[in-house]
Parts: sequence; structure tokens; C-alpha cells
Amino acid sequence: MRLGWSGFEIVDLGTDVSPDEFVAAVKDHNPDLVGMSSLLTTTMTSIGKTIDALTTANVRDQVKVIIGGAPITKKFADEVGADGFAADAGSASRVARSLLDLA
Repeated sequence: MRLGWSGFEIVDLGTDVSPDEFVAAVKDHNPDLVGMSSLLTTTMTSIGKTIDALTTANVRDQVKVIIGGAPITKKFADEVGADGFAADAGSASRVARSLLDLA
């Protein structure tokens, strides 16, 4: 089940979003959760950079971060400091609900 279908309000920032754009969106929308996906190994470094940018901007403690995508693994999620990992869209809803204590 997708997040939107599970009752989550989604703010879609699109593709190729910079770390600064994520920081601005967190400041503007005050979300409970930030989700990021990578479909290529070459773009995976952006996830770590974005989590670092959230920390530098002092907003990391305000949001849970969930990541996924074809090349993403639980090990990678742990290494970059994500709060959760979802292997597919179906599990993303369960992981998000769990992270937010909505399960």
C-alpha cells in the first residue's frame, strides 16, 4: 500500500532534489517524515548528503527519515543514518507507520 493510500499527506518534491531543497521543504512544511528514493547507485550519495544537510540545518531531530529504491539496502540505510528502510512501496507504509508510532 502506498503512503498516500494509507492516509499520509504527501509533499512530492520531484526528482533530482538537492539537499538544500529538502532542508527548505522541512522548514516550510514541518513534516513528521522525509522519504527519499534512489533508483541508481550513482545517486545514492545524495541521500547521505541530504541527511547531513538536515543535521547541519538543525532540523534532523524534527523528522524521521525513510529511504528505499532498487539499490538501497538496510545496511546502507543504517550507514547513512536513516531511521527506516523500505524495500518497496508496500513496505514503506508499514515502516512509516511504525516510525511514527501509528502501527
